[in-house]
Amino acid sequence: MTRVRSFLSQPLVKWGLAGILVAFLAIVPMLAIDIPGVFPGPTYTPGTLQLLAFSMLIASLALSYHLIFGVAGLLSFGHALYFAIGAYGLGITLRHFGLELLPAIVVTFVAGLFVAAAVGALSLRVTGISFAMVTLAFAQAGSVLVRKNPGKLTGGDEGLALDTTHVPDFFIGVLQTKNLYWLCLGVLVLVFLVTSWFERSRAGHVVAATRENELRVRVIGIRPYFVKLLTFVIGGVLATLVGMAYLLLQSSATQKLVSADFTLTLLVIVVLGGVGYRWGAVIGGIVYTFLDQRLTAFASSDAVSGLPDILRVPLSQPLFILGTLFILVVLFLPGGIAGVGARLSRSRMRADEPRTVLEELT
Repeated sequence: MTRVRSFLSQPLVKWGLAGILVAFLAIVPMLAIDIPGVFPGPTYTPGTLQLLAFSMLIASLALSYHLIFGVAGLLSFGHALYFAIGAYGLGITLRHFGLELLPAIVVTFVAGLFVAAAVGALSLRVTGISFAMVTLAFAQAGSVLVRKNPGKLTGGDEGLALDTTHVPDFFIGVLQTKNLYWLCLGVLVLVFLVTSWFERSRAGHVVAATRENELRVRVIGIRPYFVKLLTFVIGGVLATLVGMAYLLLQSSATQKLVSADFTLTLLVIVVLGGVGYRWGAVIGGIVYTFLDQRLTAFASSDAVSGLPDILRVPLSQPLFILGTLFILVVLFLPGGIAGVGARLSRSRMRADEPRTVLEELT
């Protein structure tokens, strides 16, 4: 077992296994995998591909938030703002400025970069709860801006529909869902690679050290403000990228995308998957999305409607079930889903270590 774990822990082996997983996910639209209660139909059907693509986008967004919260230790309540900039920014540039898709993506990306840099530069002047409140204030300002619909750009409460005039045909229509699925898979892979690269970089090590002990980092002559700002900006632009893919997948954007509640959802996802674990953010995003989508169907099923009121009322509310699961994870799995695997691995390593004579006697 020790040799197997040693083999699997090698970087090349890990990346090889990840590549096999990505290759499998890439051929999912060509397969007929059907899991009743989990998938709405076989994996080649548009409904299931839409659900899988959406779960990958939420996982990508959770990864971008993992950089800020899990790596840098910054509790931001405004991360949804950059996701909304991606969705609304792309929609506005396509509808009101008549740009082609690629130029519109570039313009939106630059806008997300600018806003993330500006908000980060101001917010990181303070720390702790003050930082969280400042990011929340910016998110609320964005929410008000979307709702007020200045210049009829955002669509207000009705949302903003995707103008497909300048969108390639292979991204339009139910029959093209598999292309959107591959797009979302590509976004997830890109976000994961960027996140992995940053965590392994010198800046990633510095920001992780800052999270643990900022005073010690200052003592050795490093200014943590700039590495925290870099982390904040990278997380923001990745969220903007995910927001653009979301608009292409869902064909519309609504004001809930910029709400603080949506950022709280990301926080729940990261905690559910395991704070500080890249794979935890991915797993948490996928699990949460499937639970959120499938619990809605479960809540309206005959199995729930026939129960006594004391059970039917709470079980008919998906948010109640998700909230209960979150509480259970916090209480009994403080390391999240990914933390369970890490603890099991550490316990096995300790079990394989040679025991002393005293330990044998006790």
